[in-house]
Amino acid sequence: MRALLAGCIAVAAMGATCGGYAAAQAAPSPTPAPDIVALAPVPQGRLTDAARPVAYRIDLTVDPAQPRFSGRVEIDVQLKQAARFVDLHGRGLAMRHVEARVRGQAVPGTWTQVDDSGVARLTFPRPLPAGPITLAFDYDAAFGEGPSGLFRAKVGDDWDVWSQLQSIDARAVFPSFDEPGFKLPFTVTLRTPPGLMAVSNAPVARRAAERGLDAHRFAPTAPLPTYLVAVMIGPFAKLEGAVAPTPERAVPLPLRIISPRPNGDRLAFALDGSKAIVGHLESYFGEAFPFSKLDQITSPVQSGAMENAGAALYNDALIVMANDAAVPQKRNFGMVVAHELAHQWFGDLVTPAWWDDIWLNESFANWLGYRIGNAWRPDLNIGTGAAVEGFAAMQTDALLAGRAIRQPIERSVQIDAAFDMITYGKGGHVVAMIAAYMGDEKFRSGVRRYMAAHRHGNATSTDFFRAMAEAAQDARILPAMRSFTDQQGVPLVTFQPAGSGQYAVTQSRYARLGTVPPLTQWGVPLCARQGAVRSCTLLDTPQGQIVLKGGAGPLMPNSGGTGYYRFELPQAEWDALIAAADTLPGGEAVAVADSLRASFEAGRASPAQLAALARKLALNPDSYASAVALAGLEGINAAGFFDAPALASYRRFVHGLYAPRLAASGFDLKAGVYAQEAPEISQQRVQLVWTLATIARDAAVRTALKGAADAYLGGNTRALDNAYLDLALKMWSADAGPDGTKKLFERALSSQDPVFRPSALDAVGASGNADTARWVLSDARDPRLRPTERNAMINAVIRTEQTRELGWEWMKGNLPELLDGAGGIFFTTRLPRMVSGFCSVARADEIAGFLRPRLAGKPSELDLERTIERVRSCGMLKDARAAEASQAVAALP
Repeated sequence: MRALLAGCIAVAAMGATCGGYAAAQAAPSPTPAPDIVALAPVPQGRLTDAARPVAYRIDLTVDPAQPRFSGRVEIDVQLKQAARFVDLHGRGLAMRHVEARVRGQAVPGTWTQVDDSGVARLTFPRPLPAGPITLAFDYDAAFGEGPSGLFRAKVGDDWDVWSQLQSIDARAVFPSFDEPGFKLPFTVTLRTPPGLMAVSNAPVARRAAERGLDAHRFAPTAPLPTYLVAVMIGPFAKLEGAVAPTPERAVPLPLRIISPRPNGDRLAFALDGSKAIVGHLESYFGEAFPFSKLDQITSPVQSGAMENAGAALYNDALIVMANDAAVPQKRNFGMVVAHELAHQWFGDLVTPAWWDDIWLNESFANWLGYRIGNAWRPDLNIGTGAAVEGFAAMQTDALLAGRAIRQPIERSVQIDAAFDMITYGKGGHVVAMIAAYMGDEKFRSGVRRYMAAHRHGNATSTDFFRAMAEAAQDARILPAMRSFTDQQGVPLVTFQPAGSGQYAVTQSRYARLGTVPPLTQWGVPLCARQGAVRSCTLLDTPQGQIVLKGGAGPLMPNSGGTGYYRFELPQAEWDALIAAADTLPGGEAVAVADSLRASFEAGRASPAQLAALARKLALNPDSYASAVALAGLEGINAAGFFDAPALASYRRFVHGLYAPRLAASGFDLKAGVYAQEAPEISQQRVQLVWTLATIARDAAVRTALKGAADAYLGGNTRALDNAYLDLALKMWSADAGPDGTKKLFERALSSQDPVFRPSALDAVGASGNADTARWVLSDARDPRLRPTERNAMINAVIRTEQTRELGWEWMKGNLPELLDGAGGIFFTTRLPRMVSGFCSVARADEIAGFLRPRLAGKPSELDLERTIERVRSCGMLKDARAAEASQAVAALP
């Protein structure tokens, strides 16, 4: 699965925004009878081994226009020993009938949901014998409103249905043994109103009219875990094609792009791009696509994307686009599609045995998503986005409140918290680091060895590590990898010159000012560069040495930017490296920006150094590098460090850096003006416009954006290129007042466009106008507004500086609305970060006092502790360094 992290991080520096995320939360189950619970302890995580499923037959009747669906399900099960009860999973299912079929006889059973997570207990009047039995169920259940379980949404005049079953939401769709270690074949039948399309993991084997419904009978699947089962139903648009044979696959692979009907004219880009990406992945893995067909399906409600075997699901905006789409949208397509399709092998063909190894799925797919995306379209520079995401993860990993990449999962409530920046950003960066250290051929050999050993089965991190160590023929790789996956924290490598071409290096755990982390030691694959001379060593002791004989120019302590560590240098070495920052490759430039910012936040680097780096990185030709030029200064500006004179000076400084470059490049907001331009050049222009409009507050640029938005909303859609749509609508909304933003809200709800609609709703929420914010929080309700969209608008109010305080007060009085579970699989888990923009020790205490008792025992517990620490740590840094920062910035020429 790929949450909407990549796009948010990759374009955050140019001002793009991300909507709210959602996590399913079941309604409390009825209190089970004491005698049912007393039979045995209720499993809080893994089920026992008393019953093992063997095969599923799922028959669902689904009318998307109705609020509920019904199911008839059979599960073949092997009982280890005679038993009066069987524990499995089911959540919110209205069970009409359940029975066990044993040796031709039906034994009626009683279904009881025994906890809120969806553990269910079947009890029988007499013990069932050991051996094979079949459990049969008849039931119905409600569709979800947000992306979890079987959910639906109205798109225009149509109702469409999709499934999102990861992590533990298959149990809300059908009775199941809802664990990744149970990997079995599924035979699926979907009964729908006539004329609707039905999609599942396997091809349709037969379709026939039965009792007024269309019965879509699918071929049996390859062995799958429950979370990868797919069900999609609606009057969809589709574009069909095939992936041509490759050296790894002798026959064409059927391929379809499937989307709600209003998107039907914008599916060709995805069809062509998916064909190419499949080919690149087959070449990497050295084997054919593992399933008999590939459907790529979209939903406006889906948060991110999901790798259902043979039937991947995406948010509309990730797939639906024309050839002239904005660069960030194309980058997201390449990375996320490559990520999800990499999962078809690494995750679907070979699946983690339990949720504590889900990091391996996601971290590897994250790394390969950037790599394959870059191979698909090198001109989009997708690969450097991996460094941006990896270093962004360090901001989370540097906190004392946190977790290791590989996290023991003992309770179901812990599972969804594992889908975070540590798994995606840190995990992907660690994979990149190991791959760079081992070398591409050895690393790929290890991957192929691992895949071959566990094909159509389950595996663990230990299996993967063993394959890597065997391929590397270096026993030190195994403990080095474990030191990063099994420990929290960011290594800090401090360099000191030790003679000609030699540097003494010391490792420690990075800590922000005012925090004292525990002692931690890693096996750091350390690669440094000086000019053309590159040297690598495995730093698995507290101190070591690296030699760069014959190198010329400044020391680059993280060659290629692939190392998951921060570095510290003496001032002379810092100054030399900063002076060369405009010439560094993108990944290295991002690494320098991260380490210098981290040095300031630890109490070492000066504001003057941050400004010097900004001057240089602003000139770097890599769009990701130039996008992080102001990362250090803007971080402390957004946190309110600058007094009035410093703020005015900072805006002048930014204007002086960027306005001449925009003037030289030209500035025309009309659609298609720069369509033939290289993506890196047009993306840099977008970043220049964003920086001047939002940070420097350039009046002419802001006026131009508002004028273009006004013309666009007036009906001239050619007046504004999609690359500037988010920003222009925000500029327009900031001055529109409540009446204008209400009209924009209505315009958004009248549109099904997957780019315009979310951008317009976000602009309303992020207007910065207090009256508009009050209206959003209290009155922006409409049957056409989806729960996920309302959550995103509330999030926008709270994360916007001018309305943050108002939004926090509203949250304190309306928290149950945000916890009702209608938003999908990540919203509740990540809810606390809505208030992470505060910067105050006192505010951290207030957040802790209000939210800790209310989120205790929920998936958001860890994110809350991170948020509290962020807000407190920022406040401590502000108290210690704000005066110094203001004085230095006020003196900038």
